[in-house]
Amino acid sequence: MLKFGELQSKRLHRFLTFKMDDKFKEIVVDQVGDRATSYEDFTNSLPENDCRYAIYDFDFVTAEDVQKSRIFYILWYCLVPILRQGEEQDALCKLKPKIQEWAQWHSGGTAGY
Repeated sequence: MLKFGELQSKRLHRFLTFKMDDKFKEIVVDQVGDRATSYEDFTNSLPENDCRYAIYDFDFVTAEDVQKSRIFYILWYCLVPILRQGEEQDALCKLKPKIQEWAQWHSGGTAGY
């Protein structure tokens, strides 16, 4: 989870996506978005016909004009999911204390905020 540390502590990345390897044995990094990557670029990078786990560092400004950031864990799945969510999600759940928000999106809907 080196890349997660780079996203959380060093703020080097905007998002990370993960997928199962070809043998469905382990989770591997799929894509890494740099800090300049927009939210739209992130959502466009999610595959329409496959599943992904994603971690997204969302920057926003509060009503009091204070710059904030939240780290989201996103389970992205197509309408016919192929990933086994058991052990794979458990592995990513170890990061849960460091992630502020959890969401599940699917390809049949929108991924708006």
